[in-house]
Amino acid sequence: MLKRLSFLCAALIALAACSHNGSDTTAPQPAPAQTSAPATSASAAKPAPASTAQAPATTSTAASASTAAVPTSASTATATKQPSAPAEPFVDNGKWVEGKNYFTIEPQQPTGNPDKIVVTEVFSYACPACNAFHTTVDQLEMSLPSNAVMTYLPASFRPDENWPLFQRAYYAAKALGVVGKTHDAMFDAIWKTGELATYDLTTNRPKPQSAWPKIDDVAKFYAKYGVDPKQFVAVANSFSINTQMKRADDMMKAYGVDATPTIVVNGKYRFTVGDAGGYPQSIELTKWLVAKEAAGK
Repeated sequence: MLKRLSFLCAALIALAACSHNGSDTTAPQPAPAQTSAPATSASAAKPAPASTAQAPATTSTAASASTAAVPTSASTATATKQPSAPAEPFVDNGKWVEGKNYFTIEPQQPTGNPDKIVVTEVFSYACPACNAFHTTVDQLEMSLPSNAVMTYLPASFRPDENWPLFQRAYYAAKALGVVGKTHDAMFDAIWKTGELATYDLTTNRPKPQSAWPKIDDVAKFYAKYGVDPKQFVAVANSFSINTQMKRADDMMKAYGVDATPTIVVNGKYRFTVGDAGGYPQSIELTKWLVAKEAAGK
């Protein structure tokens, strides 16, 4: 019976998106077969059992923010894989509808990379929906044409689930030059091995806050990739990382993002998996928006 319940929870997680306000709606398509999400989930405003919040949320209209408050590409990751697909011509056959499948960000936000069309995933390592989606994002990154680049923007809007810690860890790993080797492994450390989990993967219930992983625990994980733990902690707590975290929060507000994972194309368009209609559709829609942006449409 327990195995059956765990399977059902995992299936629901595959359809989940983590919401800023805890309100969720169901996505049309489950995770790909190669994605394995554990039987845990994001909670609402307070930590709760995994069964309380399972489905994905839609994005809101874009929040207003001054351009001065929006960070440049320093707040996103350098691509870890090289795009390999040829650029596709832009063809508007009416399949993708603005206001339904994707949303325009007003005003368009600077990316800091005028030579490339920047595709950004807004995510958190602690988001179960991002864990279910991250292998699809790997596929997306490899399918981008050479005029586009993949970046990552870690969210912190769920402090009740320890997201700020993982935002800090991401930027520290990036500063130390290991994020390309550790990005996927961080998801596994939370959702497979549980060594950095905020949820108890056995009981499917949140751990008490006193048992949450701390920056020293995260440093031990990165030590496996050649990073000195003391150096990692020092970098993670530095003024530079604090500044990048603040800029990331400002950028999310400027984008109007209230759910993860969200894809943003060139600071101009955004959508969730639910908006696109599923995981393969997310790849297709991203490439279509890249072609649209390249064509100046």
